[in-house]
Amino acid sequence: MWPYSWPVLALLIGFAVTAALTITAHALYTHNEDRVLGLRVKEEAQVLATALPGVQTPLASSAALADATNGNRRKFRAFIQPYVGLGLGRPFVSVSLWQLNAIGRGPKVVVGTSPQLSPGAAKPFLTHAETNAQLSVRPMLSGPAPNVGYAMTAHGASAYAAYAETVLPAQHYSPASPSSAFSDLNYAIYVGNTPQPQNVVLTSVRHLPIPGHQAVAKIPFGDIVLTLVVSARRPLGGTLPQSLPWIIAITGAVLTLLASLLMFRLSQGRESATRLAHTLEDIAAENRRLYGEQRDIAQTLQHSLLPEELPRLHGADVSARYQAGEQGVDVGGDWYDVITLDDDRVLMVVGDVSGRGLRAATTMAALRHAILAYAAENHSPAEILTKLSRLLSVTEGGKLATVMCAALEIPEHQVTLASAGHLPPLLIDDTGGGFLDGPVGPPIGMEQGVSYRAKTYPVPSRATLLGFTDGLVERRGESLDQGLARLRRAAMSNHSALPELLESLLSNLRGDRPEDDTAIVGIRWQA
Repeated sequence: MWPYSWPVLALLIGFAVTAALTITAHALYTHNEDRVLGLRVKEEAQVLATALPGVQTPLASSAALADATNGNRRKFRAFIQPYVGLGLGRPFVSVSLWQLNAIGRGPKVVVGTSPQLSPGAAKPFLTHAETNAQLSVRPMLSGPAPNVGYAMTAHGASAYAAYAETVLPAQHYSPASPSSAFSDLNYAIYVGNTPQPQNVVLTSVRHLPIPGHQAVAKIPFGDIVLTLVVSARRPLGGTLPQSLPWIIAITGAVLTLLASLLMFRLSQGRESATRLAHTLEDIAAENRRLYGEQRDIAQTLQHSLLPEELPRLHGADVSARYQAGEQGVDVGGDWYDVITLDDDRVLMVVGDVSGRGLRAATTMAALRHAILAYAAENHSPAEILTKLSRLLSVTEGGKLATVMCAALEIPEHQVTLASAGHLPPLLIDDTGGGFLDGPVGPPIGMEQGVSYRAKTYPVPSRATLLGFTDGLVERRGESLDQGLARLRRAAMSNHSALPELLESLLSNLRGDRPEDDTAIVGIRWQA
């Protein structure tokens, strides 16, 4: 045999194996980069989607305030002023109030800079906003001072519209901060379903399209759709996976020259890869275990802030349920309470603090204990909400809360209801039912010292009163009226006992993976 046969054979086999490993490593690296980029574009899309409430809520609230105060300039200006300017947490440079039946006269109140919305464009845009349940968005992307306009009216018949503008940077260029979680990505945000250069809103590059392999996400934003396009500025999985194919190729070529060491190194590499896979599996299992423990702790803390037990009522049944959402391990701000006032009267309370986390939970606990104290002093529902409005300020604490207080007189079959921006309770009996749309004031924390009003309703025999938070009726992509109508149909068609009714409503109305927490409490008259 030719003396160089084995070295040549080892050389050929070694190069073949090295080439195969190099191609495999490159394919794995490419696949992993694509997968991570897909996850990152979803994360950034979620961050952009969370900006919608920060725009929609102050505009809707200011429009509702204008309707409630007949367009009072001073109150409108005082409410919206914290949202206007160039500082942190001020989303608008201009907010104006328009009277819908006199749009041609121009804005009634302007806070900040004068709006760029021309009189000719104002009427069709604000008229559209009047009939639009979502936030109306008007991108104005051309010209030397590009901006985005937003319009919102109060729910139902409204006499006023709130219009705001946000200025975009020159040439739409807005690079990510080096300390940002997305500093390793190039991005471009477009209006519409296709990334057209003339529709760009913001981008981190000076020249479009953005370079590199791209991932795309669609983001519903009010009544328009945004298209987010991202690419990686550097390897998302680290520099080692990027360099691994070259490392394998060079190392394999060197090791191939030494056939005796080749098998040893390949075996050693395989063992290392196996250990690494096992280590990653152990880390993943540990992360799942820690996440489960944190979620259990959060749920335990949440339930500890709710009533331990409900009172036993003479002449009525009472039941309540709470179910956490799927948003991670943060504590939410939804709560309920049923407080005995005397032998014949109870106070039903349902509330929802904005946001999640420890601040939302502590705010919720403070409001709940304050209500317990005011109820012990025999204050009416309207007086309780009026006093609560002095305890919380969104400008100071960054939190606001919707609260529904209902005083129930069991023998007299009466309900006295006051609401601070909360959803109306549902009253049903054997013949029908509907929502108690009484006087609704602003959420607690929005305006300090506001006076709330209450209304008393008669209650039919064997009726059931249901109070709930928005997690029971809100679904992404549909109006709140649809969710309320769905709840009414489900409650009226179910003639089960009260606990079974609440369980059925929770399981049938919240969907497969509910994002928001839900609290529901019900009282049913026995006669």
